[in-house]
Amino acid sequence: MTVKVEFHFDFGSPNAYFCHRLIPAIEARTGVSFDYVPILLGGVFKLTNNQSPMAQFADVKNKNEYQRLETQRFIRKHGLNAYVRNPNFPVNTIQLMRAAVALRQSEKFPDFIEAIFQQMWEQGQKMDDPEIFDAQLAAAGFDVAAITAQIQDPAVKQALMDLTAGSVARGCFGAPSFFVNDEMFFGKDRLADVEEEIMAQKTR
Repeated sequence: MTVKVEFHFDFGSPNAYFCHRLIPAIEARTGVSFDYVPILLGGVFKLTNNQSPMAQFADVKNKNEYQRLETQRFIRKHGLNAYVRNPNFPVNTIQLMRAAVALRQSEKFPDFIEAIFQQMWEQGQKMDDPEIFDAQLAAAGFDVAAITAQIQDPAVKQALMDLTAGSVARGCFGAPSFFVNDEMFFGKDRLADVEEEIMAQKTR
């Protein structure tokens, strides 16, 4: 059975960053590549009446503190020591996600994904600041003028909206989300289940 695996992500999610760091090992073990699908998390929340955990549990005593503890455990378990909590969080990622859509069919797409995740969650950059956005893209070797033009293209804007709505239509309510063919999984803690499902479907 042909197995298609999709990773629905937004650069604004630290959990998406963690998954990005762990996906290559899963690809190596399973022999299946992950298709990175840009979605706008704010759009997902609007379409599903969802909120970020920070907002959702803001008034729940001890909940967010425990979530931070679990994050630290995950980091230690997987050796994700380059991670830093972005002091500018939450960052408005709409331009970043439009740029991801614009570059999705380009051979530079993987390099762009890597560069932005690094800047967001290893360098702690305020990537919704246009000057910082331009400077970091230029430093990573990208054509800033071309990308700036692309993210203003109505077709690119619509494509991001369509990818986001399409993800929600399939069951997505947040990021990171995964689809192994039609089987959906949510969150960094489901990565082992994603890998298990890939191997199960390969044998069918």
